[in-house]
Amino acid sequence: MPAPSGGPRSGGSPAVFDPGAAAARATEAILHDTLHGAHRGVVVDSPPGAGKSTLVVRAARELAAAGRPLMVVAQTNAQVDDLVDRLAREDPELPIGRLHSSDPHAYDPVLDRHPRVVTSAKPAELAGLDVVISTAAKWAHTRNVEPWRHAIVDEAYQMRSDALLTVAGLFERALFVGDPGQLDPFSAVATEQWAGLSYDPSASAVSTLLAHNPQLPQHRLPVSWRLPASAAPLVSAAFYPYTPFRSGTGHGDRRLSFAVASDGSGPDRVLDEAAEAGWGLLELPARRTPRTDPEAVRAVAAVVRRLLDRGAAATSERGPEPVPVTADRIAVGTAHRDQAAAVRAELAGLGADGVTVDTANRLQGREFDVTVVLHPLSGRPDATAFHLETGRLCVLASRHRHACVVVCRAGVSELLDEHPSAEPVQLGVPVRFPDGWEAHQAVLARLAEHRVAWRP
Repeated sequence: MPAPSGGPRSGGSPAVFDPGAAAARATEAILHDTLHGAHRGVVVDSPPGAGKSTLVVRAARELAAAGRPLMVVAQTNAQVDDLVDRLAREDPELPIGRLHSSDPHAYDPVLDRHPRVVTSAKPAELAGLDVVISTAAKWAHTRNVEPWRHAIVDEAYQMRSDALLTVAGLFERALFVGDPGQLDPFSAVATEQWAGLSYDPSASAVSTLLAHNPQLPQHRLPVSWRLPASAAPLVSAAFYPYTPFRSGTGHGDRRLSFAVASDGSGPDRVLDEAAEAGWGLLELPARRTPRTDPEAVRAVAAVVRRLLDRGAAATSERGPEPVPVTADRIAVGTAHRDQAAAVRAELAGLGADGVTVDTANRLQGREFDVTVVLHPLSGRPDATAFHLETGRLCVLASRHRHACVVVCRAGVSELLDEHPSAEPVQLGVPVRFPDGWEAHQAVLARLAEHRVAWRP
């Protein structure tokens, strides 16, 4: 019998890892359990860029083709519109319902281009369609309908368990797909009173589901098609130690080049380092600063401006010709909204329009060629639970296809040593591993290998 892909052969030489074959095997196992399994739920863990949306679309098409109408639950209207558009493009003859709110302009008008997509604020008007897609919030207000045999819950780790409870009566069986390394579900109220309880309403839908149904089949997608070979090992080890994954590409499959040579400045040197190694750390002098550190904000904007001015071009497995890295293929990630607003203002002053600038929460699920990150702990006097949250750093470090540049003041490693993780231990709450302290240390250790010190 041949050895599994990636393991040693009988002769002692390692087998060549085939990412496409590994992903195909995982997908087939997931679809088999979804269509033919005896359990009421199937859980799929997906690392960044592993083809989660592709899996959701394929599962929806196969369930519909098998004569099993289904509902799809997503967490935001943008996610819903994206799924409807993608499903309609891949299967133009498939009848799809887009259940929306009664607000004006409640859905993306691009959906009106698809003749088989029906939009309505009333579930009864979508009855009988093969697939009906909406947000968890909209499904929660759906009453007096015949339950669907199947449901797909997309971004299930972003869904709170109380939201799952409100829609659970609408379906008989479900496929839950999500990324366990991303940010935990958001709650506007204090949640300590429920900590450790199996019915904690602020916990993710998946964690609560598995707490009550540990026998459910659990799968994982083993390959990230977004993260390059330079990034996948770090992100996997730092944030997914129990569900490791690999990059779908090898070293040398992707290249970042510049039409204009470096001028020797800090921003240019860190861009050259990131183009070569996939990572770059632009380190400013150690200093305690306001949250919207003006010098760090200017440094972030300078990196973006030089990236555009130097005519960056990306070559990848998608085609042999270099593709310009335009403003819409660049993102800036921050921890706070006021930091993002300050960066936007600085970029506007430099004429760098079209660059996405947002917090980690809003960058979840998105993909860019190059990202520039303002480190969450840069210039801070302390390391709070908010800034140490593993999901926040994971999102910021996993949006890129080619390179990630981190802007940070010196001294973060010392800050972490001075503020070890000291969150209270709560009974019944699983210890998260790695915790934020360990994840930050792992990422900083790697970034230190690609550090460019700069005094503006």
